[in-house]
Amino acid sequence: MKYRRALFIGRFQPLHNGHLHVIQRILQESEEIIIAVGSAQESYTLRNPLTVGERIEIIHDVLKMLNAIDRAYIVPIPDINENAVWPARVMEYCPKFDCVYSGNELVIMLFERFDIKTVRIQHIKRNLYQGKVIRERILRGLDYRDLVPEIVYKKLKQFGFDERIKRLVGMQNG
Repeated sequence: MKYRRALFIGRFQPLHNGHLHVIQRILQESEEIIIAVGSAQESYTLRNPLTVGERIEIIHDVLKMLNAIDRAYIVPIPDINENAVWPARVMEYCPKFDCVYSGNELVIMLFERFDIKTVRIQHIKRNLYQGKVIRERILRGLDYRDLVPEIVYKKLKQFGFDERIKRLVGMQNG
């Protein structure tokens, strides 16, 4: 194991196969993982349709599926809209960690500024594995089952995710 505890930050709106790929990699390279759920205060918007509780429940089920729940922490992180001090806020909310995995250049730059080791992830199928693509597919009446783990698909159906997206667009256009 390269790291004792690694941090992975995302909004998980919703968790998709790209996120799953990164989580699996971190679990191979680290003893423990912290999954920080960003924009925790946001919900019921087109960009952030799921609540933080729903996202935590989905992540928890995925970690159980991977037999990794005993190696993981799930931490909600609200936005503060002050990039220069944001890593300090994340460190305040999370258990100690050795490194941050991210494919987001801003996240990497900000944590490096705090002298925290970063691991740059390569996005896989970035044109498909994005929450935005999943939400757009729903609005066009297209299936998205191939973009998310099966357990996530079932949870999204349970939460009424498809209908929520459609209603949010209707509210925005109405």
